[in-house]
Amino acid sequence: QVKLEDSGGGLVQAGGSLRLSCAASGRISSGYVMGWFRQVKGRAREFVAAINSSGRQTMYAAFVKRRFTITKDNEKNTQSIQMNNLEPEDTAVYYCAGGDFVDPAADIRLYTDWGQGTQVTVSA
Repeated sequence: QVKLEDSGGGLVQAGGSLRLSCAASGRISSGYVMGWFRQVKGRAREFVAAINSSGRQTMYAAFVKRRFTITKDNEKNTQSIQMNNLEPEDTAVYYCAGGDFVDPAADIRLYTDWGQGTQVTVSA
């Protein structure tokens, strides 16, 4: 099993930036996709972005609109998401996620490993 530890959330004003990071440890396979989901209380968890094991393939939710960039450091087994031009609607708990499959995907059912979540709050 893979353990994921996410960090980097906080409070920022609209238009500001935050960088979230996720460190993976344990038995990580060669085909392991990592990504981010977010959840607002009372709503379903939704896909944000994902990256494949090599870091060459990425996928983003439509609402990202080129504001976020997901990257991966395979030497450190970490992945990060740089979030720019944040909007109040981006306020949520963000979860790092991972799963044993090849191509980045938005289907939450594919992700078997989860971080504890980090709060992102964007004020107007």
